[in-house]
Amino acid sequence: VGDSSVLTCPLKGNITMLTWTTKPKAGGSCSLVYRADTNMTNRTNCSDNINLTFRPGLAPALEIQQVGIAQEGNYSCEMVSTEGNFCTTYHLTVLAPPRPSLFCDEQGSPVCEAVAGKPPAQLSWVPESSSTAEEKGHDNGTVTVLSRFTASNTSVTNVTTCMVSHPTGNWSQSIA
Repeated sequence: VGDSSVLTCPLKGNITMLTWTTKPKAGGSCSLVYRADTNMTNRTNCSDNINLTFRPGLAPALEIQQVGIAQEGNYSCEMVSTEGNFCTTYHLTVLAPPRPSLFCDEQGSPVCEAVAGKPPAQLSWVPESSSTAEEKGHDNGTVTVLSRFTASNTSVTNVTTCMVSHPTGNWSQSIA
């Protein structure tokens, strides 16, 4: 989320026409059609953060700036060139980093929370805890994970550490 994504359409021969069609999971589809004979691009139902980019010597690309979860879905490129018709399809998966926090509840027990991650974050404790994580799904496809520290044995510790694992990065914090 928030990064740019660049999807390329393999360059084979001289382009006559190039069509990108997007089919996001949420919202309507969009198409961008480039015609080489007029050097014009026609946009239909595309947001301003989706554009075609042409750079000398590189394959033409679809650039999505500040990707959002709503843009997850299928993206297809069809190129008509002097060497034939070529089609490439991508499935764009959008990751959302969770917002981690560690705090004590009203009873003084440590609580670790990873808010609005996609996919859900994995939480663990040091020392080990017998607690189970609770997940709450949100309408936008993200998930909040919450875990309360429960000591798994009789040994008492003064410092507890929560570790959050996620494809976008890992995080840990300790609390006394």
